[in-house]
Amino acid sequence: MATLKISGLNKTYPNGVCALDNVTLEIGNGMFGLLGPNGAGKSSLMRTLATLQQADSGSAFLNEIDILNNPLELRKTLGYLPQEFGVYPRITAEQLLDHVAVLKGFAHKKERRELVASLLDRVNLYDKRSKSVKGFSGGMKQRIGIAQALIGNPKLIIVDEPTAGLDPGERNRFHNLLADVGEEVIVILSTHIVDDVRELCTQMAVMARGQIVYHGTPQAAMDQLAGQVWMRAIERSELESYRSTYRVISDKMVAGKPVIHVLSEAQPGEGFVQVAPNLEDVFFTRTHNPVTA
Repeated sequence: MATLKISGLNKTYPNGVCALDNVTLEIGNGMFGLLGPNGAGKSSLMRTLATLQQADSGSAFLNEIDILNNPLELRKTLGYLPQEFGVYPRITAEQLLDHVAVLKGFAHKKERRELVASLLDRVNLYDKRSKSVKGFSGGMKQRIGIAQALIGNPKLIIVDEPTAGLDPGERNRFHNLLADVGEEVIVILSTHIVDDVRELCTQMAVMARGQIVYHGTPQAAMDQLAGQVWMRAIERSELESYRSTYRVISDKMVAGKPVIHVLSEAQPGEGFVQVAPNLEDVFFTRTHNPVTA
């Protein structure tokens, strides 16, 4: 059983951007969703935990491993799938995984061959083992990315924006793979896609402006907005007026007309219907209209 404890992490870049502002979290085994808009600090946190950059202050421990002060020890038990998973040109899936296994210390060819075959089978790519990875679809590249992240039986796996750009079928296959992996280790899923967190994660945090603005379960986050979310379809010409009059959480087009969600403790006005809060309401409320965590 692994536990990741993050305490008071801070990171400010040379250009003055504060990417991490006193970030504190405790994460156990399973799928953990880190949700936030682009620029919230998610990738900065993932890069720090993956030992790709140093924090200015704070601490992070994976069980007894001091991540910030002993990065080499952490890397022995880390699996990492970055937002952009680059591949070597003209290399096959089998060759790619064999190469990564060598880098991770698997010296015996027979052991690597068995490991690579097992991983390719697990991510349902064994029949594509001799195909060039460069020609894989986006979903197939992400699955081979998870396969390389699993080499060495990691206790912590970090996946950064893994479903961006995937079609619905590839996204569903990738979700099933992540759910399977998440039963055994800590998997941190960093994303701005609300559906990824809703469908996969039992625990989550929301980041905005470098800070953790919510930490708990998706259901608890939605329960905190119970009775306060109201919906109404309006005309496009009315949108700015409603934004200036009400606390509009979000607006989206439905059948060619804007449908707005408004946060209000009482009936905000004629034509509004109370609706059950969803995780998208949580996302927009926490990131654009902060409320008490």
